[in-house]
Amino acid sequence: MIQARTLADLDGVQHRFFTRRGGVSAGLYSSLNCGYGSGDSPDNVRENRRRAAAAFGRGETDLLTVHQIHSTDVLIVADQRWTSPGAPKADALVTDRPGTVLGVMAADCAPVLLADSKVRVIGAAHAGWRGALSGVVDATIAAMEKLGARRENIVAAIGPCIGRYSYEVGPEFPAPFLAQDDANKAFFRTAPRSGHFLFDLAGYLERRIAQAGVAASATGHDTLVGTDDFFSYRRNTLSGVRDYGRGLSAIALSE
Repeated sequence: MIQARTLADLDGVQHRFFTRRGGVSAGLYSSLNCGYGSGDSPDNVRENRRRAAAAFGRGETDLLTVHQIHSTDVLIVADQRWTSPGAPKADALVTDRPGTVLGVMAADCAPVLLADSKVRVIGAAHAGWRGALSGVVDATIAAMEKLGARRENIVAAIGPCIGRYSYEVGPEFPAPFLAQDDANKAFFRTAPRSGHFLFDLAGYLERRIAQAGVAASATGHDTLVGTDDFFSYRRNTLSGVRDYGRGLSAIALSE
């Protein structure tokens, strides 16, 4: 389990960037796989999610995640409860309700947790490169503002994701980022493979969130190289493995 110092210092806010340790799943999904979208046993996933919710002092039904689709869609959570599988499609959640644990899944994409502790509003976003570029975190901040948050009081933490020395992308990849802002070239460097680049997803997100007027920092963990601690879609793909576990990041308001 990993915590960001900026969020850990906030009164009334609990958060966790869970590692893959401490669950019941085995083999490819060892051990705290919290994603029903994997081929893992649903019973194992349910127990893993129960353990994650218990870290917040809550039951498994209080842990809400969504069916992630690489969108900018945000759910504002009041008293709703749903089960997974069968969760609504979105890539971020926000709430002002204590006791509701907001969670997102990742296995190289960036989980982003946000909080305004002054008015007690929190958010969680799943930001792969598509969502990051399209503005999923900007949409999350805007949804938090609908609940009374002020962006100058929001703190954001970017959790473990594929690192800037690990994320190799093709020759076509930088174009939409550079079209958005030429300054984004700072997040690309030449890769060892000819014509390819290395992309700094966390760095891009940190700058993008700062441009939105929100203080942001990254934990700095690289999911591809952290074999013992993190699930990684890219690592498994490079090894010829088709499936992968999903890591959970979550945030809640204390009651």
